[in-house]
Amino acid sequence: MADRRVFFLTFAVLTAAAVFLLWGNAWQSSYVLKLRAVKLGGLICVGLSVGIATVLFQTLSNNRVLTPSIMGFDALFLLMKTVVVFVSVGLSLPPVSAAAGFLADTAVMIAATLVVFVLVLRRTRQDIQLLILVGVIIGLLFRTLAGFLQRLLDPSEFAMVQADMFAQFGGIDAQALLIASLLLTLLFVWLWRSHRVLDVMALGRDPARALGLPFDQLQLQLLAAIAVLVSVSTALVGPLAFLGLLVTALTHSLMQSHHHALLLPGAGLIACLVLIAGQTLFERVLHLESSLAVVIEFCGGLLFLILLAKGKIK
Repeated sequence: MADRRVFFLTFAVLTAAAVFLLWGNAWQSSYVLKLRAVKLGGLICVGLSVGIATVLFQTLSNNRVLTPSIMGFDALFLLMKTVVVFVSVGLSLPPVSAAAGFLADTAVMIAATLVVFVLVLRRTRQDIQLLILVGVIIGLLFRTLAGFLQRLLDPSEFAMVQADMFAQFGGIDAQALLIASLLLTLLFVWLWRSHRVLDVMALGRDPARALGLPFDQLQLQLLAAIAVLVSVSTALVGPLAFLGLLVTALTHSLMQSHHHALLLPGAGLIACLVLIAGQTLFERVLHLESSLAVVIEFCGGLLFLILLAKGKIK
């Protein structure tokens, strides 16, 4: 479904990407261009992943103030990083490559979340609301365990963990980015071919089943897709809890549609635009005086409170 708003967003993202790459006569240095290209690729991958994953999660939950982070992805990632520092320092383990670390983080997060999804849904007769509640409890458990282990670390060891508490776009590994890009491309193709099915699923479980849709099976497939999207983006740069909420609110305001043929690319493109333009501002204008992740979390959290206050939960 072609739409001029999607073309406008695509043009805006391409313009922002060109500015990010070429600012300050960077085209004269192949080394600078390579570094910026890797960072730009990371920003695009994370933006597409977070934006699309949030739209899918809100479709399943039928709630516009929820994001996949409520399921405890960020808490699990932080617990993993804390355990790695805690164990590696104590046992003097050799460091692993960035690509290997990315694959390990992604695999563990995907496996853990899929186990929780399958076990909970089978016992609750596909109740997505109860699954969300279980995710909140598990996330709280992970945060508590991570906080306990962090108190046992030395200040220098804790500083290593602290660096992973917010998303960092400056240390993206090129090999890890390539793996993430290939995985996400395959997933995006499958999701795009299923956008009409998502429109029906947004009606709810009973109406979708009445229309002949195997809702329970598709729900598990979408949860697996969400797990992959969030795990890849989190393992690549770190947690971004409220970016999805900020992006989907802007997407619904711009698109004014329930069709996923517009919502999916719209959310992905808006997320890319926010990240690329924001990173350009902080690097080129503010000279890294602050952190883009901190500002996004603040704005997203503020928007969350505003939506709750206005009662816009659906």
